[in-house]
Amino acid sequence: MNKQPPLLSAALIRKMLPRRPADSHKGRNGHVVIVAGSRGMSGAAVLCARGALRAGAGLVTVAIIESERSAVAHQLPEALTLSLPETAAGVVDDTAMTALRDYLQNHKVSVLAVGPGLSIASTVTRVVRSLLQTWEYPLVLDADGINNVSLEDVRDHPGLILTPHPGEFARLAQLEGQRVQGDRVRLAENMARDHHLLCVLKGYRTVVTDGRKTAINPTGNPAMATGGMGDVLTGAIAALLAQGLKPWEAACAGAFLHGLAGNLARTSDRGLLATDVAEALPRALSKIGVR
Repeated sequence: MNKQPPLLSAALIRKMLPRRPADSHKGRNGHVVIVAGSRGMSGAAVLCARGALRAGAGLVTVAIIESERSAVAHQLPEALTLSLPETAAGVVDDTAMTALRDYLQNHKVSVLAVGPGLSIASTVTRVVRSLLQTWEYPLVLDADGINNVSLEDVRDHPGLILTPHPGEFARLAQLEGQRVQGDRVRLAENMARDHHLLCVLKGYRTVVTDGRKTAINPTGNPAMATGGMGDVLTGAIAALLAQGLKPWEAACAGAFLHGLAGNLARTSDRGLLATDVAEALPRALSKIGVR
């Protein structure tokens, strides 16, 4: 019988998270740039940014198509915004890479989070692939960031964290969804090991693995089975990376705190919002003893 991976615990996560000094300022706590959203999908970008801010990022910039930029600024004034050119279909245009490169070169950016609400289109695919090829620092790839690439695109990228749900994992690995759910740990480990990346396979008992070491997240509840939860998780992991955690630590801590925030915000097995979880992230940090 295969030995089951260990469960993450509050004590373990607490050790991963450094205390913030009294003289801390935003410049010391990392800058997350989130490439997200498309026409009618600004909410995914907002939820990701809210998760990053509530998990402690010093600065968050949302890079989104021009027509949705004001929606982000209105819903989350704490976030910076970067307008990206768009196609007639309301997704990022190929020329968006020029704006992104300029911004990344002229600002001190710690982490990229790419994918929530981007939609699937050839121009999006080219932008995501270009980011993977040119960005050499930590990057969290989620949702349509995953749906627009192949396994070959994500191979050997330093500091890459994939955060697929089972359907996204199945598409990327070219497997049936039922097979993924029936063999979650082994399949996630194989993908991480074979492609030299870190995989956070979301769902009940989320699997965190880099192919060498694996852990299972015990936090979370059925009320979290609603849209936008993964966007918040992506933002939280990116924020932890921006604050100096290594990819393994950020993935483990992000998954644990996200689920714990869901537990703290829960009042029923229904009706929990992703926004509720994002807003509960500071309480989750306090609950495990991190101030």
